[in-house]
Amino acid sequence: MAASVADPKLRSPMDGLAFLGLATAGFVAGVVNTLAGGGSFLTVPALVLLGLPGGIANGTNRVGVLLQTGFALRRFRSEAVVSLSDALPVLGPVALGSVIGALVITRVPDAFFERAFGVVMIALWVATWLGNSGKEADTQTPRPASPWRHAALFGLGLYGGAFQAGVGLLLLLVLRLTGLDLLRANALKIAVNFCFTLLALPIFIISNQVAWLPAAVLGGGFALGGEVGARLAIRGGEKLLRPVLGLAIFALAGHMLGLY
Repeated sequence: MAASVADPKLRSPMDGLAFLGLATAGFVAGVVNTLAGGGSFLTVPALVLLGLPGGIANGTNRVGVLLQTGFALRRFRSEAVVSLSDALPVLGPVALGSVIGALVITRVPDAFFERAFGVVMIALWVATWLGNSGKEADTQTPRPASPWRHAALFGLGLYGGAFQAGVGLLLLLVLRLTGLDLLRANALKIAVNFCFTLLALPIFIISNQVAWLPAAVLGGGFALGGEVGARLAIRGGEKLLRPVLGLAIFALAGHMLGLY
């Protein structure tokens, strides 16, 4: 086992087992995020369990998400599934919301963040299951924009800038409602997530809410998971980890809410 390594933002040093566990969590989350969404439901609580305060865990997780979406987007672009230009029509309201959400959440106490995150985890898990029973779309061009869609995208940006976890699932649902087929909607979700994470992350860095050692370890797993998840998505795989993820959400939410 490797010697323990300290980080000034951690409550205790990381040893070899912690490195392995965090990298594995990042890989699983990267695959889940790329296939559907919600991988940060695993990684943010994992960072808290490792010893990071909730707010710093939230900021640290963004480094991994940026790497995951970047690697997945590269794979989708190489297979001509999506391009960054495809994200431009929906990026404006999401980007504006993400910056505002990040500015707000970096100013709330860690205890409030951890309780709120626990509630949000359960609510989004329920919403995801209820919202995934629609028919498959078969088009590759989104329907024209409408005011409600701009409002929904702005709201998703606010949530994503503040919490990140689960925003991919909600983005996917909104994009599916525009008439896109599932693969293209999923790839477009990755492109949008990459762009608004790129905008929100500097706010957490400036606010000193990123622990770089855990971010590097987690980010390596996230990047590999993004590449693998994109390959699986292109080959038709999806929702493989959803039942396990549901159980993990409730277990981790219970811990975050202080139930045990």
